[in-house]
Amino acid sequence: MLILASASPRRSELLKKLGVPFDVIPSAAEETHDENLTAGEVCQINAYRKARSIAKKHPNAIVLGMDTLVADGQKLYGKPATNEEAERMLLELSGKTHRVVTAVCILQIQPYRQSLFFENTNVTFKELSREAIRRYHSKINPFDKAGGYAIQEQGDDIVEKISGSYSNVVGLPMERLERELTSFMGAPA
Repeated sequence: MLILASASPRRSELLKKLGVPFDVIPSAAEETHDENLTAGEVCQINAYRKARSIAKKHPNAIVLGMDTLVADGQKLYGKPATNEEAERMLLELSGKTHRVVTAVCILQIQPYRQSLFFENTNVTFKELSREAIRRYHSKINPFDKAGGYAIQEQGDDIVEKISGSYSNVVGLPMERLERELTSFMGAPA
């Protein structure tokens, strides 16, 4: 049995494309957000915590936990809590290239097996005015998205270009996940 430890409908949609049956059991694990760690380190810790919280209850299942952050240098952007915070994030990223980092933990407790990795995608924003940001946010819900934006929802309004995995920016690096999951599921239990 495969379990997606995320309530994200975007991640569910992406995972369905692999044609592997799975259940969705969202994790309530507490996320860390430590500015002294790199985006990759923070995401890997959170992905592991999310996978482990579900795997402990379903030890024979293969559990997928993941976490996504937006990083501008050492500054990390998670999910905004307010409209003001969402607007500030996009203003700070305006006209710049930032990284979207998604970590994935594939975990099975019984027998114990684990694969933990992360992917980076560079995203360059257009120059954005406050008015353009407010218009964009009126079309999407920024609160459940790292960095306060969703490339798959009106992304052309704000994104100039991306370099790397598009699905990684959505929240699940499908190319790498497919390879890792195939290897993990094909490995002897």
